Amino acid sequence: GMIVLGISRLCSAALEPLGELQREVEIHRAFVAQSVHLFILYFFNMAVLATYLPQEALKLVPLLTGLFAISRLIYWLLYAMGRSFRAFGFGLTFLPLLAMLLYNLYGMLVLEPHGLLA
Repeated sequence: GMIVLGISRLCSAALEPLGELQREVEIHRAFVAQSVHLFILYFFNMAVLATYLPQEALKLVPLLTGLFAISRLIYWLLYAMGRSFRAFGFGLTFLPLLAMLLYNLYGMLVLEPHGLLA
C-alpha cells in the first residue's frame, strides 16, 4: 500500500506536491493510514489472544492473520470502486478485531481475574 501510494504521488498530475490531492492519491493515502491503525489494534489483540487461547486453538493465529490481510486488500479494492462499497471490506477487518477484543476481555475478567493486576 505504501509503495502504491508513493507511485501514485509521483505519477500525479498535481502542480503542487503539498497541495490538494487527487482522488486516486487520496484513496491510497486513506488506505495506508487506516491499515496502520488497524494493524496496531490487531497486533496487540493478537498478542493478548495468544496468551489466553488453549494449545489446540493456536491454529487460529495464522488463520486470523490471513483473514486480516485478505480483508484489507478487499477493502482497498472496494474503496477504489466507490465509497459506498467499502463497508463490506471494513466489516471483514473490524468484526474479527471486535471478536478478539471481546474474547480477550472475557479471558482477563472471567477466566483469570486473579492475574489481572499481577
